[in-house]
Amino acid sequence: MTESKTQPVTGLDAEPTGDLTIRTVAMPADTNANGDIFGGWLLSQMDLGGGIFAAKVAKTRTVTVAIEAMTFRKAVHVGDVVSVHADLVRMGRTSLTVHIEAWVLRRNESAPILVTDGNFTFVSIDEAGRPQPIKRPDATIAT
Repeated sequence: MTESKTQPVTGLDAEPTGDLTIRTVAMPADTNANGDIFGGWLLSQMDLGGGIFAAKVAKTRTVTVAIEAMTFRKAVHVGDVVSVHADLVRMGRTSLTVHIEAWVLRRNESAPILVTDGNFTFVSIDEAGRPQPIKRPDATIAT
């Protein structure tokens, strides 16, 4: 596990960290009144990608219970290819904290640009929607 990942990413060699969970294109229908991509749309993409990652790690249904340390660094424009990356920060008994980054590739750029990142907390739930312990891999027993 890693420590909290809320430090700014700087430098020209910055690269996405964690697993790629979603890649999509920002479309005109997703814009705000200023013509930029609406922050709520980007947040929903990050939540979807984080949920995919959390369910993969927990091997159960998961729900978002908190979003913290969210930083909108740069605007997303129509036509940008948005990639969402997720990395495990902490695993508790029933919850996971996942650091999620949204990166874009712009039409005339060759390097990805970090536009948004934050920590999302997900809880593992059972079929009735109640929190349940996350199943951890059993330790291997040497013979």
